[in-house]
Amino acid sequence: MTGTTEPTGAAAATGPTGAFPYKLVATDLDGTLLRSDDTVSERTRTALAATTAAGAAHLVVTGRAVPWTRHILDDLGYEGLAVCGQGAQVYDAGAHRLLTSVTLDRQVAGLALAKIEAEVGPLALAASRDGLDGDVLIGPGYRVQGQLKAVAFTDMAELWAEPLTKMYIQHPRLTDDELTAAARAAAGSLVSPVMAGEGIVELLPLGLSKATGLSLAARRLGVKAADTIAFGDMPNDIPMFAWSSHGVAMANAHTELKAVADEMTTSNDEDGIAVVLERLLG
Repeated sequence: MTGTTEPTGAAAATGPTGAFPYKLVATDLDGTLLRSDDTVSERTRTALAATTAAGAAHLVVTGRAVPWTRHILDDLGYEGLAVCGQGAQVYDAGAHRLLTSVTLDRQVAGLALAKIEAEVGPLALAASRDGLDGDVLIGPGYRVQGQLKAVAFTDMAELWAEPLTKMYIQHPRLTDDELTAAARAAAGSLVSPVMAGEGIVELLPLGLSKATGLSLAARRLGVKAADTIAFGDMPNDIPMFAWSSHGVAMANAHTELKAVADEMTTSNDEDGIAVVLERLLG
């Protein structure tokens, strides 16, 4: 899977056969492109390679910030653009270069946290620092999903010391959906809370979503929303589906995403992306 950014424009529209109906295939990573063991199956790799050979571009669109995404793209041999950090970052994987980055206003984030905690009580906190090598800071009580690299902090001054792309919040009793709803009610005018996976509730810059970064990357590729098919599994993929022409939810997707999807496919562990691409390729 090359993830190549070429061909673009008219060449991407037709490809060698003119058979594939989209110029851009946008895929989430966790729960979508990646299987539960964080690998991509040979079947899915083959389907994506055939899709790019037919003239479409493949674009990874993930909630992970670049430091948590880069090693996966390198292992896949992915050399195209990737949208990371819930749309905050557009990353050129081939050049290992950050093209765009949106940061979270730290004063606004602090006010948002205060408002949320006033409603639900103390939260466990984490945050992603900006940049290619930005650390993910993990506060007391925060449970990291999987084996992702993180740096512990105990002093809140550390949290605010450098620019951030987003914050993560966890609650000892509320479910992810309940915490997301509470955060929106308390601080939705300051930040954009989103549920991105099990145990992953994030606070983003107001108005930021995967659609923000996807639209920027698509413009660089010379592709429009009408020419895009998107695959995802969580509520943070809803804006990406709204922007794209066709949204495909995995069988393992959250009910909120299934409700707005144009199509359902099999799960990430059952090659759900390949199932759809193979059909479209004929």
